Order: sequence, then C-alpha cells, then structure tokens
Amino acid sequence: MIAAPRELRASLPAELRGMRRDGARLCVVERATGRISHTTVARLGEHLAPGDLLVVNSSRTLPAALRVDRANAQPVQLRPGALRDGEWDALAVETAPPHRNVALEPGEALRAPGGLRFRVLEPRADAPLLWRMAVESGDPIRTLLSDGEPIRYSYVPDPVPLEHYQTVYAGVPGSVETPSAGRHLTWELLSELRQHHIDVTDIVLHCGLSSFQDDDVDLQKPLIEERFEIRDAAAAQINSAGRVIAVGTSVIRTLETAADERGDVRPMSAWTRLVITPRTTLRVVDALLTGLHEPPATHLDMLGAVLDQSLLERAYVEVRECGYLWHEFGDAMLIV
Repeated sequence: MIAAPRELRASLPAELRGMRRDGARLCVVERATGRISHTTVARLGEHLAPGDLLVVNSSRTLPAALRVDRANAQPVQLRPGALRDGEWDALAVETAPPHRNVALEPGEALRAPGGLRFRVLEPRADAPLLWRMAVESGDPIRTLLSDGEPIRYSYVPDPVPLEHYQTVYAGVPGSVETPSAGRHLTWELLSELRQHHIDVTDIVLHCGLSSFQDDDVDLQKPLIEERFEIRDAAAAQINSAGRVIAVGTSVIRTLETAADERGDVRPMSAWTRLVITPRTTLRVVDALLTGLHEPPATHLDMLGAVLDQSLLERAYVEVRECGYLWHEFGDAMLIV
C-alpha cells in the first residue's frame, strides 16, 4: 500500500480549518457489494440501522511528551509507551525535530519539573528503543498535565492545543496518543443517531505510541501492551446489540481481547497484548469507523481483519485520488 503524499497529511484538525468535526469526509466501503461511496461523517447515520451499537473509546489523551534533564544537563524528551504505577516504558528522543532516539545509560537519573525523578533501568528486551525506568519521586500524571505537551509528528509542524486531541466524550486520562477515529463525532451527531435507535456505549483503552521514531523498528510493527477496561453495563449492551460498530481499532483490540469462545464480551480490567492481523477472525466487531493511516502502521493490519485486502487497497486508492486527509486530524472511513 502506498504512503500518502505530503500534502494529504493533515496538519490541523477540522475545527482549526474552519469546519465542524463531523464535516470531515467519509469513505463508505460496503463489503457485501464491493461498493465504495463518499459522504461526510455528519451523514454517518444514513449507513447504519436501528439496533446498531457504536462502541467508542472514552480514554482521555495526555500531553505525554515530557522534557527531562539528564545528569549532564542534556535535555531529552520522554514519550511513554506504557504507563504503570511507579514505572514507565518510554522512548527518549531529542527535544527538537526530527526527534531522533537518544541512548540512555542504565542507572542514570532523569529530572523533570515538579520534583518528578526517574531512574533508568534497562531497555525492554522486546522493544529495545523503549527504556524501562522507575519513578523515584513525584506524580507522573500531574507532571504531564502541567508540563507535558501532546506528542506530534513531522506532518504537524506547529503545536495544537490539547483540547483538539480529545474526543467530545473523553473521560479517563491515560492515552499517550489520541483515539483518533472518535474525534469526528459530535454531540449533535451522537444525539441524532440515538433518535434513530442507534445506541452508543463506551470502553476505555489507553492508546500507546504509534511510532518509535525509527523507520526500521516501525517496519517490524511492534505493538506494546495497552491497558483497558470494560464496564458491566457496556458488556451487556455489546452482547445484546444487533451489529457492533467499533469506533477505532483500539475498540477492536479491546473487545476481541475480552471475548470468550462464543463471542460474548466479558467485563474486565486488564492489559492486552493481542495482535490482530488479516488472519484474525473477529468474534465481536461487525463494522468499523476509522481514520486513514499510512504503512507500516499496525492499524492497517487490523483493517485486514475487517476487510478483504483487494477491496481495502481499492478504497485507499480512491481516498488518495479524492484528496482525503490522513492521520489523526484527517478524514474517515466506514467499513460495513
């Protein structure tokens, strides 16, 4: 699959380009017929049916890029891949673009604002660019909220306020990068869907890093464990729904992790290491609302579990030719 041209990589969210969030373009891919059509997210309900259930990810995005100082006073930026109580697994990168990886030393101390202190332990064996580090003092989440900034990549050259990385229903802070598929949804659209007997429920999965800032490593598609939670009420709604429409691949990963052999979703709070590929048979999810991402993203592997590869490639050719915008601030695709 071909990468997006530079001019199609969205550098600003829709609302900073003079549009509504649900004014984003929507490519609708119908698996049964192979038909591909084009509309806007605001007209999503025209492609759903009474009894359908949208499952959204209500994790709230943290300003997760944090500047810290090494003992030699060299500043580096930490980008956590996994946040645990008392421990981080994080990239250490240069503070300025292109944010190349920085090698740390096991045992060294890192100092952050607000009295936050880390002790570097060792690289992760399964993801050597991630450094395991112990939190020796301070409050990591409070420090991120006061001194961090949203993680951004080269196609977003200027800072974007954190509010634009949040979905309208974001609740529990914990995502390192935004659950971007749900960014298109507005309260007005969700209310309209409910009026047409299309319900909405939420799970929480705290999304990790989408890139390790190293092309060779990204080509290996490492997928780090992510923390999730499914409430009793949400599990009951999902298990009784007509069709389950996942809003984002984070929802697919969560629901398929929690499904039993019959495809019933169990309420739980845990970490998932599930890797979904085109060979995965989905037991819960029937359709998907998603954003547009470039290879080698694991996102595309997950799409292969929902959609035949040839139809997926044809849809991506169309959105590229039609000038759809890609990445977290871009346009959307509905696979039904």
